[in-house]
Amino acid sequence: MLPILLALVTVPIYLKLVGTDRYGVLAIAWLLLGYFGLFDLGLGRATTYSIAALKDAPAQARADVFWTAIVTNIIMGAIGALVLWAAAAFFFDAIFKVDPKLRPEIMASVPYLALAVPIATMTGVLSGALQARDRFLETNMISVLSTSLFQVFPIVVALIHGPDLSGLLIASIAARLVAIAVMWWRCHVFITRGQKVRYDRAQIRDLLGYGGWVTVTGLFGPILVILDRFAIGAVLGAKAVTIYTVPFQLAQRITIFPNALVTAVFPRMPTANEDERNAMNEKAIRVLLAAISLPILGAIYILHPFLDLWVGKEIGRQAADVGTLIVLGYWANAFAVVPYSWMQGAGRPDLVTKVLLIQIPPYLALLYLGMKQFGLIGCAAVFAFRCSVDFMLMWWAARRKLAPIPLVALVGAPMLAGVILSDMLTYTDPLWWLSGVVLAVIVGLMSWRIAPPELIDKARALIKHRF
Repeated sequence: MLPILLALVTVPIYLKLVGTDRYGVLAIAWLLLGYFGLFDLGLGRATTYSIAALKDAPAQARADVFWTAIVTNIIMGAIGALVLWAAAAFFFDAIFKVDPKLRPEIMASVPYLALAVPIATMTGVLSGALQARDRFLETNMISVLSTSLFQVFPIVVALIHGPDLSGLLIASIAARLVAIAVMWWRCHVFITRGQKVRYDRAQIRDLLGYGGWVTVTGLFGPILVILDRFAIGAVLGAKAVTIYTVPFQLAQRITIFPNALVTAVFPRMPTANEDERNAMNEKAIRVLLAAISLPILGAIYILHPFLDLWVGKEIGRQAADVGTLIVLGYWANAFAVVPYSWMQGAGRPDLVTKVLLIQIPPYLALLYLGMKQFGLIGCAAVFAFRCSVDFMLMWWAARRKLAPIPLVALVGAPMLAGVILSDMLTYTDPLWWLSGVVLAVIVGLMSWRIAPPELIDKARALIKHRF
C-alpha cells in the first residue's frame, strides 16, 4: 500500500515539474523497460519453480540453479538492451507524436533506457529465488523500497537539475540498483552462502524449457496490457497518453492483492497433487471475490471526485471516465491470475502462452475500432472486455469447466452497474450517492456469502480482538 500512497503524492508533482508531454514520454519509457524485462527468458518464474521443487534437496543443488540462472540472465539481458535500443529509437523517432522541440531530448535518453534492461531482468531472478525459499516478507519489503525510490529519485533529479529525460532515467536506474544490491545480499544468506559458484549446463535445458514458455508469455502477454498506450501515443499524441496513464497506473495497483496471493501459493504448486492444487485455486477465487469486490466498487465511485481534486478538472473528468472502465477491467483480470498461476505451477506454462496468443488478433482489431469510433473511452472499454475474456479463457484452459465463471459474473453485474451510474451521474447529484450505497450493500452481501468459512472466521476474530 505504501507505493500507492506515494504515487498519490508524486504524480501531481511529476505533472507540474515535467509537464504533460514529457510525462507521457516518461510513461512510455517505463512501459518499454517493463516489457523488455522479458529477456530474462522467463528465468525469474523458472527459478522459483526449480528451487521450490528442490525444497528438501542439498543446498548446493539450489545454489547451482541460482548461479546458472544468473549467468544466463546476464547474457540475455545484454541482448535485450541492444534490441530495446533499436526499438525505442525507431518508435520515438518515427512513430510517437510529440512536440518536435522535445524529440532530441528523447533520443538522447534512449541509451539509458537500454541500460536499464539487464537491471530489470536481474530483478526477476533474484526475487524469484527468494520467493522459492518463502521469503515473502523480505521480498515485499525490498519491492516497496525499490518502487518508492523509483518514484522519488527522478523527482529529486528534476528539482535539482531540471526535467531532462536522461537525468530522470538515470535516477530510475539508480533506484533499481539499490534493490538489486539488497536482494543479492539476501540470496547470499538463504541460498548461496557456503556453496560453490557453479554454472550447470545440464540445468540450462530445464530452466529454459520451462522458462521458454514463460518467455513467450512475457513477450506477448504485455502486448495485451501496454499496446493501448502505444496506440494512443501514435494516433492521439502524448497528452492523450497522460490522460489515459494517470488512471491506468492507479487501477494497476489492484493487482497487488491477487499477485500477493498467488505468489504465496505458487511455490507450493510443484510439490502438491492435483486435488490439492484444485482446492487451493478454488479457494483463492472465493477469497479474491470476497476481499476485493467491495473496495473496488468504492474505487469506481470515488474516482471522479478524487481525480478532479488530485490532478484538476481539466484532466480529471476525462481521466475518470476512462478510469472507471480500466478499474473494472483490472477487477476481472484479478481472477485470471489464479488459473494462470495454476497452469505454471502444474508445469504447464505452455497453456498460458496459447491462451494469450489467441487473444491478440481480435484484441488488436477491437482496439483499433474502439479508438477510431470512441477515442480513449473506446480503448478503455476494449481493455475491460479483454480482461473479462482473459479470465474465462484461462479458467477453461486450466480446468476444462466453467465454474467459477458464473459466480464471478454474478458479482460483476453490480460492478458494471457502478461504472455506468458513476459515469452518468455527477457526484453533486444525490442519486450518485444513493446508487453507490445500494450497490455497496448488494456487493457486500454477495461477498459475505461467497467468502470461505476460514476467511469469515478470521474476520470475526479480528473484529472481536479490535473491539
